[in-house]
Amino acid sequence: MSSFKTAMLAAAAAVLGTVATAQEPQFFRIGTGGTAGTYYPIGGLIANAISSPPGSRPCEEGGSCGVPGLIATALSANGSVANVNAIAGGTLESGFAQSDVATWAQTGTGIWEDRQAVEELRAIASLYPETIHLVASAESGISSPADLAGKTVSLDEPGSGTLVDARIILDAYGLSEDDIEAEYLKPDQAGERMRDGAMDAFFFVGGFPAGAIAELASQTDITIVPINGDPAEGILNEYTFFAENTVPGGTYEGVSDDVTTLSVGAQWVTSAEQPDDLIYEITKALWNDSTRALLDAGHQKGAAITAETALDGIGIPLHAGAERFYREAGLLEE
Repeated sequence: MSSFKTAMLAAAAAVLGTVATAQEPQFFRIGTGGTAGTYYPIGGLIANAISSPPGSRPCEEGGSCGVPGLIATALSANGSVANVNAIAGGTLESGFAQSDVATWAQTGTGIWEDRQAVEELRAIASLYPETIHLVASAESGISSPADLAGKTVSLDEPGSGTLVDARIILDAYGLSEDDIEAEYLKPDQAGERMRDGAMDAFFFVGGFPAGAIAELASQTDITIVPINGDPAEGILNEYTFFAENTVPGGTYEGVSDDVTTLSVGAQWVTSAEQPDDLIYEITKALWNDSTRALLDAGHQKGAAITAETALDGIGIPLHAGAERFYREAGLLEE
């Protein structure tokens, strides 16, 4: 074979190798929550927005405006605590977590006081306020968390941030799990039990309207129990991650009045070990105009996810890639 042909073949092989490398997909998982909650649909929207699988049409030609070559997926999971543990163990690239859980985990305080801190936990963005729902059957007569004594109450699954917050609220009202008939179910399962008359109340932390609660309210009479007064003030004073929140009247069928409760922030977190350039590109894709349209159209909570509030309430370090984006966008001062 002539040296010319050899050189041409080598050049062609190099080009093909470059193309093949450029088309190699990169996978990025987002741990969410149960399918009946808010994390899961929001995770699906974000995964779709930041993805741009190999072979996709370019953004400028009406195709995906995500990260080239990235295939992101939202995985149903047990929630905040489980997602943080999976990120620490390397079985998830990222996940959603409540602001309180993320901060406790990264600093080794609060519920993480007796276990190893997840020092490598990093924030990509604060997403939206998560409302603490205490849902009770209308016939239970529950009008305050103090009325839960002796009742059958679901606190959500182990590994969820909801369980953490439910325990804090019970304690503030002078109760513990020993004072109730405690169950540990996801909200859709708890709702089924309530429809059957076997559940008096359940806790759920997530953006409203929550699908499981909306479905339940359409089938049976419920109340959203207020979390207010001195016990709630005590929680706000002790735990800086909580804020006062209101569920507007009409959010759920049959609940016509505004209900005062508490909220925590939903945050998207990852590990410091994730490549800076990748997280930079993911953060950039999260806040482009195409993603804005997807969020606004895809879920009622989507409109609350904004670049202007992306740094609100973050109590852990930003990932270096995300930090670079926010500085370039003028959202974080030098």
